[in-house]
Amino acid sequence: MTNTRGKNHHIESPEEKQNRHKAMEAISVINSLKEEFKNPIDAMGYFYRLFEEVYCHQKSLHEDKLKVGTMCIQIPSEIIYAFDAVPIRLCNGFYTDDDIGSDLLPQKACPLVKATVGHFASGNFSDKPDFVYSPTTCDQKTKAGATIEGFGYEVIDVDFPRVKESEISREYFRRSIRDFTLDLAKKTGKKLTKKKLRETISKIGYAQSLYHRLCEYRKEKEIVINGNDMFLVTNAFFFDRIDSWTDAVETLLDECEKRRDENLTVAAKVSPRIVYTGSPPIFPNYKIPMLIEQSDAVIVADETCSSNRMFNDRVAVDEWFVNDMLDSMADKYLKACTCPIFTKNDDRIRRVIDLVNSYDADGVIYQAFAGCTVYELEQRSVLEAMEREGIPILYLESDYSPSQGGQLSTRVEAFVESLKMKKRKQG
Repeated sequence: MTNTRGKNHHIESPEEKQNRHKAMEAISVINSLKEEFKNPIDAMGYFYRLFEEVYCHQKSLHEDKLKVGTMCIQIPSEIIYAFDAVPIRLCNGFYTDDDIGSDLLPQKACPLVKATVGHFASGNFSDKPDFVYSPTTCDQKTKAGATIEGFGYEVIDVDFPRVKESEISREYFRRSIRDFTLDLAKKTGKKLTKKKLRETISKIGYAQSLYHRLCEYRKEKEIVINGNDMFLVTNAFFFDRIDSWTDAVETLLDECEKRRDENLTVAAKVSPRIVYTGSPPIFPNYKIPMLIEQSDAVIVADETCSSNRMFNDRVAVDEWFVNDMLDSMADKYLKACTCPIFTKNDDRIRRVIDLVNSYDADGVIYQAFAGCTVYELEQRSVLEAMEREGIPILYLESDYSPSQGGQLSTRVEAFVESLKMKKRKQG
């Protein structure tokens, strides 16, 4: 008798296995956001479906467009859109890609950088970038550019100063943005027009205004939207069609208004209000934000480059000529930046304190990726500043590995409980 069991069994290729593991990572987080938290928002369905389509089913959103990969938010999206191309931010949050990148970069490198390099190594893009612009902000990303080029991608450095207070730095970055614009014009074969650039400045500005309107609901005593949902909304801006994103956020705003009127909240009155800062939460690595809100706290604001910092300040233009608009964009992207790569970073400390006060937060959670040197170095000055202000703060160091959950959960839960006790005594 012939044994036919397993005769038609398909053997996975390494690429199929990677895709399956990434899909599992993505769907696990999406399902947790949909099912584990109080009073889920119907309008978030658009974003849940978007991430599932892109990361689980490899759906392309920009087949007919030139795709400009960016390694940091310091590349102006307004300019890319003005050339009728689409910006795709390439920062990566997948442990599957981190694992691949670990074979290509030092083990102690930042997990975000390892995951980004691992993504290029796997080539597992729903929308593959045609070329990549990398600002010289993060040292590790800058050095990783050579490795990425080894996989057949063109990586163009965009000079970025490490001091932002000086007039020299201001002029330096203005010239850098003009050079970036000239290079993009050559690659697209298009001329940058005053009309088109003005339109895209307005379009990005409108997206920023929607984000700020959403944040207004987070300032109220009754919170109608979770911090993790907000991170998903802002992370979607990395790759979504901008018109689809703005339509979805408008729908979300309408529902938030309705939920406020109906007193439909996502947190209890005693739930501590948290400002989140440090290394950026990049989907699906929401390990720390998820732990915070699973511990019955709510993230009401953040100071990160994957969320608040992207939408913080709009471009302010005095004269609507092309060079004036480019200079205004350079000023905005330099002056508004509070990244710890700067030699002095008092602006970031002031920003965190301002967020605590504006959003009536009970404490700050500062998370740094292991190997993310600038955030690790800066945590001491931030902790000292919070202590002077009497603001409770918890510092956490983590990576992309799922194995840290128990230890981190214990620390987060203890911090949240201490804030709850303080609120009960005060209230």
